[in-house]
Amino acid sequence: LVSIGNICRSPIAEAVFRKLVTDEKLEHKWRPDSAAVSDWNVGRSPDSRALSCLRNHGIETAHKARQVTKEDFQTFDYMLCMDESNLRDLNRKSNQVKDCKAKIELLGSYDPQKQLIIEDPYYGNEKDFETVYEQCVRCCKAFLEKPH
Repeated sequence: LVSIGNICRSPIAEAVFRKLVTDEKLEHKWRPDSAAVSDWNVGRSPDSRALSCLRNHGIETAHKARQVTKEDFQTFDYMLCMDESNLRDLNRKSNQVKDCKAKIELLGSYDPQKQLIIEDPYYGNEKDFETVYEQCVRCCKAFLEKPH
């Protein structure tokens, strides 16, 4: 699950995905992770508002921001990103990787409510983080329900 800085949207998506997978007893099938297309926040914990939003829903995460690696493209089956800018960056990076096996898609393409883009809540407020959380829940559920 990929966003620009890996401190707001993608850690929320990763934590939501991990909880859904655990609840459904599918841990053996999936290895959720999240990363950034930029190196701005490498090593940082998620934004305190993201952590607070997750805690309000009974979810904890110990994720530390990291940047997407060449190996990610070679080992992950899916790289789900938050917006068109992430999609462009990932597609560009994937072209420089031989044996890219990852299918690169917008996480929002799975949203039953058709909200294609998961907007960055960094400059917003708690309500914006809650919106991201709700989108991630809808999209991750729909993604897990489709045959893989």
